[in-house]
Amino acid sequence: MWEYEHAIETSATPEAIWRLWADVENWGTWNAEIENIEISGPFAAGTQITMTPPGDDPVLLRIAEAVEGELFVDEARFDGLLLRTIHRIDRIDQHRIRVVYRMEITGTGSDETGPQIGPGITADWPETMASLAELALR
Repeated sequence: MWEYEHAIETSATPEAIWRLWADVENWGTWNAEIENIEISGPFAAGTQITMTPPGDDPVLLRIAEAVEGELFVDEARFDGLLLRTIHRIDRIDQHRIRVVYRMEITGTGSDETGPQIGPGITADWPETMASLAELALR
């Protein structure tokens, strides 16, 4: 298994972060690594998202779990691998939250392939999460 986690703290509200997460078709406003994105239904477990990174092939994601105001998990499958990304909101105190993104790559060959592909997938997380938090504060 390969895993990576990044967290930021912000005074944005959990509700503001959740609204931006649930508005999938506008993820590109705070995530520069999205050229095009479509969602096939409500922002809920079982719904499919088609995300196209700039200059790349579309990636099919499935929402595996969604708990409003707390977390959502998306999953992608490639060549025997499962790429699972957990997006979580942790309350620090009455005025601050921690937003956490965690990727876990499991499956056949994940010990070799994870370190090869994982860092490229997660490289933009610090910038993306900072943009998310900044937009949530508006």
